[in-house]
Amino acid sequence: MATTMTNSEEPSLPNPNNNTQNSTNGDAEPHHHHDIEDEEEEDDEYDEEDDVVQQPNRRIPQSAASKLREQRFKVETLSRRLSSELVPIRVHDVVINGNTKTKDWIIEAELGGIENATSMQELVQFSKIAISRLQDLEIFDSCTVRLEAGPRELPNTANVIVDVVETGNKVSAKFSVYNKPSTSSWTAEGALTYKNFLGYGDLWDASLAYGANQATEVSIGVRAPRVRRFLTPFVARLSMLSQDWQETSSYKDQLVGASLGLISTKHHDLAYTLGWRTLADPSQMSSRSIRRQLGHGLVSSLKYTFKIDRRNSPIRPTEGYAFLSSTHVGGLTPDPRSLRFLRQEFDVRFAVPFGFYNTALNLGISAGAVFPWGHGFKTKPSPLPERFYLGGDFSPVCTLGGPTPLWGFRTRGLGPTEPRRLNRDESDDDNVDSSGWDFIGGDLAVTAFADLSFDLPIRWLREYGIHGHVFAGSGNAAKLTQNEFKHFSPRKFLESFRVSVGCGFVIPTSLFRLEGNYVYILRKGEQDRGKTGFRFSLSAPL
Repeated sequence: MATTMTNSEEPSLPNPNNNTQNSTNGDAEPHHHHDIEDEEEEDDEYDEEDDVVQQPNRRIPQSAASKLREQRFKVETLSRRLSSELVPIRVHDVVINGNTKTKDWIIEAELGGIENATSMQELVQFSKIAISRLQDLEIFDSCTVRLEAGPRELPNTANVIVDVVETGNKVSAKFSVYNKPSTSSWTAEGALTYKNFLGYGDLWDASLAYGANQATEVSIGVRAPRVRRFLTPFVARLSMLSQDWQETSSYKDQLVGASLGLISTKHHDLAYTLGWRTLADPSQMSSRSIRRQLGHGLVSSLKYTFKIDRRNSPIRPTEGYAFLSSTHVGGLTPDPRSLRFLRQEFDVRFAVPFGFYNTALNLGISAGAVFPWGHGFKTKPSPLPERFYLGGDFSPVCTLGGPTPLWGFRTRGLGPTEPRRLNRDESDDDNVDSSGWDFIGGDLAVTAFADLSFDLPIRWLREYGIHGHVFAGSGNAAKLTQNEFKHFSPRKFLESFRVSVGCGFVIPTSLFRLEGNYVYILRKGEQDRGKTGFRFSLSAPL
């Protein structure tokens, strides 16, 4: 550069030919001698400039401030170039550092095509996705991706350096208390997890869930992110679930079995379950429909779930939408004791923002149907545990999984009922109340709700996310099996919808949603278990 700059200035120097012509004039000789001296002085000055320009070859030490300015200039230049044009680049090598126990191919599987990037923009985007995937494995304390220049003989190449720090605490514990649709009381759950036992990113866990006088579940399971030649995580679980529904349906349900995840991606989930189910009635007071299904049964089922959730929050959504479709097929073995059924559920949610006081309207509608299949299915009942039971004091805003919640009604507190068998110790003159009826569930169920949430005028409440809401919910269930579909009337089904409205406050956290509501029931059935009043609910997002 210095030489070029010097050469570019040469045309401005005096022309020797013109100086020769001027030498014929004797008066001009002294002046010509003076010009030569000036030229020599100028040549000396140019030589000095050349020496000064060539000095950078001698590495002058830079101060910290100078280095910082130089780095900042390089970053700004690269940023302007990335925003204005595609910068071509090719990945030369991927280097993984810090994994003392985790297998390299486990980490490489989460890098997801980073080696196929063709531009700097793609490489940066793939690096962000890779960091997110590695953190989701829950086996690293930190994950960073660095880009370094490739070999000099290979221009426009880069080396991707992945630095990970494996977690030092292999064991973690979690404890939570919440309400969920499958239980009628608060459930306390504790879990222990051991991370990366085999070095495959595997998570081993044991959990215990207990609901007061209602449900107990003990399970152990393992989850590995990706196994060789498989594109989806490996998930397996052994469990024993015991549920006591004597208060509402006069039976106890116990299921011992195993489940295997076949497909598990962001939107798709396919799982197979094999288990042994036992239905018992210790009180011997159950209704006729329930007595006919008591005993043992084999569960061999396949469940596919498609889910899209584009809401900005599962606890307090203020914009977006969600959709869920679940298909459950049982009876995949030739054993006559196998429970054969087909269960389908749909759930749609919308959150519409209003633009003031963080106000948003959440709308949802859910529907589900279950039918037996096989020889003589028209006269057979659907399995009791697979039917739809409505009610429950928990928020439908958090749940996404079919028709169940309905404000103001107890769990399994509405829908088709049958009278229980009278106890011998009771007199026939005693009045029959709701406790003398069994809720047997419905083969068809539909629920809908509207929830308008808004910020409260107190500043410190807004800072903690505490807000108010007004809501309305409705739903109904009906029996269709055993030729009952012949008597089904859509008009009567809609006219018998249960309806409740109310208002209250919500305390959202990262783990659950606490509500304090006053609920007023506008319409309910004769045997329904629902009551107007104030109540609390604790809901976990599902």
